[in-house]
Amino acid sequence: MNMEDRTSAALRIDGERLVARLAELAAIGAIENSGCCRLALSDDDRRGRDLVVGWMRELGLEVSIDPIGNVFGRRAGSAADAAPVMTGSHIDTVRTGGRYDGNLGVLGGLEVVATLNDAGITTRRPLVVAFFTDEEGARFAPDMLGSLTHVGGLALDQALATVAIDGKVLGAELTTIGYAGTAALGEPRAHAFVELHIEQGPVLNIEGLTIGAVENVQGISWQELEIVGQSNHAGTTPMRLRHDAGYCAGEIVHFVRSLAREMQGNQVATVGKIDLFPNLINVIAARATLTVDLRNTDEQLLLEAEARLAAFLLQLARDEGVKISTRSLARFEPVNFDQGVVRTIAEVSARLGYSQRRISSGAGHDAQMLARVCPTAMIFVPSIKGISHNPAEETAAADLAAGANVLLHTMLELASAE
Repeated sequence: MNMEDRTSAALRIDGERLVARLAELAAIGAIENSGCCRLALSDDDRRGRDLVVGWMRELGLEVSIDPIGNVFGRRAGSAADAAPVMTGSHIDTVRTGGRYDGNLGVLGGLEVVATLNDAGITTRRPLVVAFFTDEEGARFAPDMLGSLTHVGGLALDQALATVAIDGKVLGAELTTIGYAGTAALGEPRAHAFVELHIEQGPVLNIEGLTIGAVENVQGISWQELEIVGQSNHAGTTPMRLRHDAGYCAGEIVHFVRSLAREMQGNQVATVGKIDLFPNLINVIAARATLTVDLRNTDEQLLLEAEARLAAFLLQLARDEGVKISTRSLARFEPVNFDQGVVRTIAEVSARLGYSQRRISSGAGHDAQMLARVCPTAMIFVPSIKGISHNPAEETAAADLAAGANVLLHTMLELASAE
């Protein structure tokens, strides 16, 4: 081992600097109980983007922005023409989010750059820190929209025409906040991609482990259902004569929970949003709109869950004399990550002395999109009590630093490759 190798092996990130940056970003769009709301392409998202881009430039990164608003900060390597090793995530949040989801992956990447700058180390391959537009899908569906467009899975014109839940058009909102970029879509093409993220689940926390080397991501099926029944008086209409959209919505909620319990394994199912019309206490609902989120690590089982839901909806419509229409909001097959990158993460974790295990992701991530075009894997750190998408989301500072240290040394290994 030469002097440079010994210096690299001893490198550790500055945990206090990482936590301070996370807190400063979380102050933009702050809500009660230490939560955060920065919906994609909102004014708070613009402010968050400006802050992170400013940090990128302070660290000497060359910043580029593509037409869907994805942002890339490039650190030069000694092999100028080599494909870069990329890391990153997202900085948009759900409406009642926390301060770590997505943000840790972006600011952890900046901490890697800052650490290498401080040590005066130049990697062979360039490094890129990215954040992708609308990962959450909370304002514009589908989720992972920016990274999906980056890898060619969604046409740019279709992405730009996406209509938000508030009626605004994505392309126009990008222009409004000043992030409709001109860099070539799909660039840079990465040699490898590694995403640092909180687990958003309870496994690492329950088992008392520090690092998860993520092997795969569940498949996701999002559907919006509209039920059209008949509005009528709540007191004078006999039960046998009702075409009650609200009742049907309740039956669907019950069915998807029962479906997940019956299928067991990795099947999960959620109704996260319901709207009734006219939404009055003494009126039978004429219309109900609700969402169904189905997920499984096995594509065939996910298809089975979708088929069973479709059959149930058909029978429910017949039994209750209503019309039920469905619209797909997002559909992604399960993704298996590159075993070489997963192995590197596991080996680096062990070498640094962190307890670890191989793990699956129950949430969708930008990494599953990047896996279409380059070797990809993820690093998880524990979520206390498994809570996420909630202001109570929390990860211990020591675990945040551990994840960033694993990211640092994983990127160093990948960036040294020919």
